[in-house]
Amino acid sequence: MQKVLIPIALLFSVLIYGQEEATYSKRVLEDAEVDLLFSYYDQDGDNAAVSGGEGTQELTDVTSTIVVKIPLNNDDVLTVDVGISAYTSASSSNVNPLDGDFSKRVNPFNASSGASKSDKLIHFKAGYEHSSEDRNKIIGASLYSAKEYDYSSVGIGASYTYLFNEKNTELSISGQVFLDKWKPQYPIELRQGFFDSRVSGTGTYNPNFTEFTNKNRNTYSVSLGLSQILGKKVQGSLFADVIVQSGLLSTPFQRVYFGDMNDFFIDDFQLADGVEILPDNRVKIPIGGRLNYYLNDTFVLRTYYRFYTDDWGITSNTASIEVPIKLNNVFTLYPTYRFYNQSESEYFYEKEGAVSILDYYTSDYDLSEFISHQYGAGLRYKDIFAKQRVFGFGLKTIDVRGTMYNRDNGLDSFIVSLGATFVNVR
Repeated sequence: MQKVLIPIALLFSVLIYGQEEATYSKRVLEDAEVDLLFSYYDQDGDNAAVSGGEGTQELTDVTSTIVVKIPLNNDDVLTVDVGISAYTSASSSNVNPLDGDFSKRVNPFNASSGASKSDKLIHFKAGYEHSSEDRNKIIGASLYSAKEYDYSSVGIGASYTYLFNEKNTELSISGQVFLDKWKPQYPIELRQGFFDSRVSGTGTYNPNFTEFTNKNRNTYSVSLGLSQILGKKVQGSLFADVIVQSGLLSTPFQRVYFGDMNDFFIDDFQLADGVEILPDNRVKIPIGGRLNYYLNDTFVLRTYYRFYTDDWGITSNTASIEVPIKLNNVFTLYPTYRFYNQSESEYFYEKEGAVSILDYYTSDYDLSEFISHQYGAGLRYKDIFAKQRVFGFGLKTIDVRGTMYNRDNGLDSFIVSLGATFVNVR
């Protein structure tokens, strides 16, 4: 039960070195490549949206992905991306906190041991790129599909890149459309026929709840990018996106508690007064850029900044820096740091901060005001000759990365990722 995330602008989308001769053009991709990607993610916190902004956010996720790039001819490349993400979530388990061990008290800070504690996401993406003979124009198209228990998504995309000024300048435009559909899963106490003799409180439990009738969510995005080689040691890029969403933008299983309604409990778990209600339209606009500076043969400085705003009242700033350190001909170390701050959405309320007469409300702390820091480091092995062989494929690169993340509202996480690229050596 996770939200499908939408990628932002196309930055340095493709780097192609072409040479024009009377009867020969260098192949865009010489040989087939295979990328194997693996990551392990773990987080914890005390502001779960599933239990109304209070409760465990403990989650673990394991993701495996394989990406295959196949040169169809000198000018065309087909890319196939298939992955599966399996996770166990204490907060998601509390969609139904009553399906576990009945000998234990129900509590939002404990995970249920029932079936709702885990899920998996499977995705498939196919992309095609065609480069002109002079390698100055690149046309791309893609298809996407993803599926998990309560959510499915299909998407299409297209892109166009133009290189000029002796390939020192690159302009790109891309567009994507995602058509998603919910299979709504509501908190157990809001489902038809719910009854439990343990319910306690003043009066009669009567939540302010109506099932959603619109189960679709559509997303449309347009991205513009400009990159420029500014000198022998400096390269910069700018990007701007416009993302429009419509449909069911609320998450059906995220509880809300109102300050003007009586509280009802089963053991220590408070029953929902309703679920989050958010507008059925949203416009997001991120703009930003990158600046890369080659210091010397050992150090490169990579910087990034993005400003974001939307019509839900959120603005944010993201700044990051990465300093690759070339240790020798094959190993590079790259420490990173990322800073992020965000203002609060006009629809966000802490637990029992909203009242039932409001049109829109949520207690999802992803829409609250917060500051976050992310620290990480990676180590890359790269052999352009791919001398090491595995099942007939040459090992081109290995990347190992670890990242720590923390928010000032108590959410902490870390991720470890491993990636390897193999090339079909002739």
